[in-house]
Amino acid sequence: MIIKPRVRGFICVTAHPVGCEANVKEQIDYVTQHGVIEGGPKKVLVLGASTGYGLAARISAAFGCGADTLGVFFEKEGEEGKLSSAGWYNSAAFEKFAVEKGLYAKSINGDAFSDEIKRLTIDTIKKDLGKIDLVVYSLAAPRRTDPQGVVHNSTLKPIGKAVTLRGINTDKGVVVDTTLEPATQEEIDGTVKVMGGEDWQLWIDALRDADVLAEGAKTTAFTYLGEKLTQDIYWNGSIGEAKKDLDKKVLTLRDNLAALKGDARVSVLKAVVTQASSAIPIMPLYLSLLFKVMKEQGTHEGCIEQVYGLFKDSLYGSQPKLDADGRLRADLAELEPKVQDAVAALWNQVTDDNVNEISDFAGYKAEFLRLFGFEIDGVDYEADVNPTVKINGLVQA
Repeated sequence: MIIKPRVRGFICVTAHPVGCEANVKEQIDYVTQHGVIEGGPKKVLVLGASTGYGLAARISAAFGCGADTLGVFFEKEGEEGKLSSAGWYNSAAFEKFAVEKGLYAKSINGDAFSDEIKRLTIDTIKKDLGKIDLVVYSLAAPRRTDPQGVVHNSTLKPIGKAVTLRGINTDKGVVVDTTLEPATQEEIDGTVKVMGGEDWQLWIDALRDADVLAEGAKTTAFTYLGEKLTQDIYWNGSIGEAKKDLDKKVLTLRDNLAALKGDARVSVLKAVVTQASSAIPIMPLYLSLLFKVMKEQGTHEGCIEQVYGLFKDSLYGSQPKLDADGRLRADLAELEPKVQDAVAALWNQVTDDNVNEISDFAGYKAEFLRLFGFEIDGVDYEADVNPTVKINGLVQA
């Protein structure tokens, strides 16, 4: 079939298998061109491995460190003649290129919050890898069923007061104001349960108890802090409470890994276009302005540049970039006063008439479509392609 993008709000309901493969290959090429990460991990588990920062971590581990990788994700495999999700196509492409390089690459498709997937993952590690030396936690989800069977939902709301946010209607390309009512305590608690550190701790405890963590094993979970423009909806909102919970849980994880001479860190990454960030009302406009400023200043980075730099400079660097709270920082270029001041100035000027002139909305839209395999150089989008793609290393329960 000939596959075209069909966008509805912050989601694209189609994905292009050839485009997704080309996008994965571009990220692999970036890593290989920038060299080996000395002292990097050799056996890696990535939770949330199919898109965005999780995919970039798997690519950086495999092609920057020569690591064998096991990826866990929850993606849709299309039925015969039907499209799969972008994450499915990404993972199939990653495995193809990793195996060609002689690396172990297998994947588990299922609910990473569940005990069943934790057991299957541990069994696979014991059978194939023995012990792992890095666990990357990069899960983002709208809901989670906890071990007691209770379903928790996450929400994107401010706390304590209603907030009116500038944003952009990505379908129409017009500037809009959105008012969000404050989250209830139940909504805050649910968001912490879904996006906080509880499941990360459950994973590390399960892996440690099963004796599949190597001496010196590390784990990291990704977070975003942002600056003043985004803080009402992010760091000071319901999602921020979940991210603060990561900061609390990491202290226990660090203590628990001390016996293995291991380490646990929260890693702070810059704002990029991901399926998760696209759903946050303020972020498409903020990202469009941020891209404009950082591209002009020569500091713009996407997922793969951020994560490769995190691995090389901090996770496995001799002088990691740490803040006062012990987090690893890869987001400092975004937070430069000259960047934030320029974005804030544009923020107050942007209108329907000038949004394409003073922002990089076109760049935002292109990056969004790239998530689903569209607008990739060298891909013939008029060609008839087979939507059925298998993940050869898929581990079955």
